Amino acid sequence: MPGAPARASAPSSPTPPDPSSGPRRRLPTWQRWISPVAIVVVWQLASTTGLLAEDELASPWRVLTAAWDVTLTGELPQGLAVSLARVVVGFLLGAVVGLVLGVWSGLSRWGGLLIDPPVQMLRTLPHLALVPLFILWFGVQETPKVLLVALGVLFPIYLNVHAGVRGVDPKLLEMARVSGFDRREVIRHVVVPGALPSALTGLRLSLGIAWLSIVVAETVSSDSGLGYMITDAREFLRTDVIVVGLVVYALLGLGTDALVRRIERRALRWRPVLAGADA
Repeated sequence: MPGAPARASAPSSPTPPDPSSGPRRRLPTWQRWISPVAIVVVWQLASTTGLLAEDELASPWRVLTAAWDVTLTGELPQGLAVSLARVVVGFLLGAVVGLVLGVWSGLSRWGGLLIDPPVQMLRTLPHLALVPLFILWFGVQETPKVLLVALGVLFPIYLNVHAGVRGVDPKLLEMARVSGFDRREVIRHVVVPGALPSALTGLRLSLGIAWLSIVVAETVSSDSGLGYMITDAREFLRTDVIVVGLVVYALLGLGTDALVRRIERRALRWRPVLAGADA
């Protein structure tokens, strides 16, 4: 009606916050073990009831007993030490070369023209298929194994470092130059922080490839290491020892990946995405 006072609208109730919009909570440690424990229980039940033949795959109890035996005899510690040494040397070699080439090709126009095309072509080759050639060229000693690990590590490190350097915001670079930064200060304060997330991603990928490379290298041609222990157990149909070696490889891969994730969380603490992400 004309002249009637306008009725004030009732205040709307506040919208409850979306729980999914906040930072995700990390799962308790015990919850992460539910699936692995369930798999082991089903595996043991299948072995006990005869659904899984012992000569095809040993039961978890036999695997645990075999792990204790090869530990007491020194076979497992010695093999573990040899494999670790090969991975460390190969990883350091490949990481240093990949890092240097990635930074050079990312920062320098001429470096990109000279380095990036051949690296992009070579990375399409499956490096594990080079094992026969490496044995032919370098023999069956340590060199082919270390080089195979180094080659597998080089490409993910190079690709991620190169992409990280090239992906630095040009506005930040221009702002740094306007502020009077010299080339070294630009690299230290702008390029390195900008490329670090991508470089750490490459580090995680390369560690997984490093362990995959040493597994193949040691099982194809080796007289020591975890791969040799697995190959020797295969000759005697010791599936329990084979599983022990595979489990150790898996634990080493998980352990190194967890270490890099921990470094990643600390180094990239300034990133809000990682602050609430699950570890």
